[in-house]
Amino acid sequence: MAPNPDIRASDADRDRVAASLREHCAEGRITMDELQERLDAVYGAKTVGQLQEVTSDLPEEDLYQLPVPAKQAKGTASPARRPSGDLATQRMPAMWGAWATVSAINLTVWLIILVTSGAVYPWWIWVAGPWGAVLLMRTIFGGRQDDR
Repeated sequence: MAPNPDIRASDADRDRVAASLREHCAEGRITMDELQERLDAVYGAKTVGQLQEVTSDLPEEDLYQLPVPAKQAKGTASPARRPSGDLATQRMPAMWGAWATVSAINLTVWLIILVTSGAVYPWWIWVAGPWGAVLLMRTIFGGRQDDR
């Protein structure tokens, strides 16, 4: 049952409505100027009815939290969702960049040790080689199915 609009509003009621207004502003339903005007009205409200007037044109629940209609869930993909191959393709340069950075650091450390102490086993190959081989295979043949 809806509360009587003539009941006096509490600070908690005002804070709840203010938090809701901030959320609506973050979601783009109201502008910053509207938010400020509405917050002034919220903190000046004396009754629950005045608080309801401030938010009467806004939905009470987030429309994006509602279930997906059956028509969209069955056949069509959500427009915000990327095709599966795009994400793997976008991550590949980052993976190669990480490999190159780590390999360069290891090679630099090895060169410093080589210059300061003489002949040293090229241990950095054991880091760069297998990791590079895995990345190369992944680049050529694609990633695992569960990544997509």
